[in-house]
Amino acid sequence: MGQPVSQPTNHPIILHSNRLVVQIAPPGSVYRGTRFDWTGFITQVTLDGVHTFCTSESLQANRGTGGIGLCNEFGNEKPIGYIDAKLGEAFPKPGIGLLQRPKGSQYSFMHSYNIIQPFPVSHNATPDMLSIQVDPIDCRGYAIRLKKTFTVKDNWLQILYELENTGNKTIDTHEYCHNFISIDGQIISPDYHLHLPYPIKMEKITASYRSMLPGIVQKIVPVVLIDKLIDSILKRGLRAVVIEGDDLSFRYSPETWFYLNTSGFNQSQGPQWEIKLRSSGAGLREYDDFAPAKVAIWGDKHVISAEVFIDLLLQPGEVKTWLRRYEFFI
Repeated sequence: MGQPVSQPTNHPIILHSNRLVVQIAPPGSVYRGTRFDWTGFITQVTLDGVHTFCTSESLQANRGTGGIGLCNEFGNEKPIGYIDAKLGEAFPKPGIGLLQRPKGSQYSFMHSYNIIQPFPVSHNATPDMLSIQVDPIDCRGYAIRLKKTFTVKDNWLQILYELENTGNKTIDTHEYCHNFISIDGQIISPDYHLHLPYPIKMEKITASYRSMLPGIVQKIVPVVLIDKLIDSILKRGLRAVVIEGDDLSFRYSPETWFYLNTSGFNQSQGPQWEIKLRSSGAGLREYDDFAPAKVAIWGDKHVISAEVFIDLLLQPGEVKTWLRRYEFFI
């Protein structure tokens, strides 16, 4: 599978076609946190030598959780082996390694966990393809092998995922790609347009945010006060958002971050979402070969992200594959 990545270089892996140049960070080079999968951080995509699409989660140093461009995460709400791990014991997070369970009962993807042991990673690249393999380490019966293959052709980027349960316990988690998009470096404004293949309806997510708070806060502060504060924060970010049928746009540049879960989604033969600039027509679309488990939209002043989740339930010995295809257009 190529050379083990034990001392990652900061030089990006470059894939290219006749229209695309795709920069991918070597595993563990630009990100060594405990939220996102270390493998396959797509830090920039350039179309026709002109249009760019990727940005960072935060433009301020030491803010946010370190996401860049197209990067994925496993189990932000369904961590593998966390519930049955005792204080100080390990639990596995695919694409990262064995993490240590701290005090407290709630898992939070915002928390920075101690990494007991990173997973062994190897990769092999050609001019238009990159293969990455993350080998398993047994963790109380949980063990996962992850393979990812990135391919570019014309104005398309394809990511093929393969997850294998090599342990003796069931794997029950999910995965999504957190697409940190800023087309040509433009801030989010009325020039941006997001289209979904169904009417956009927002789900109530107050309870979900409440569950991510530290247990001590949930015990001390009355639920009605917590929910009032959460609703106030969510509404502030969504004031700039305009939803009309299956289209989302903006009244003005958002004052702060915004987030919403949609309902009514299903598997689509066409794109699961499309984001473009009205003025130039530059944009991108995501096509998936699976039925979404959840579709969320997140953004801030400089970035917008449409996130399509897939549920992953694997019995021992089972292998699951899924595919994401991105079309970059003008």
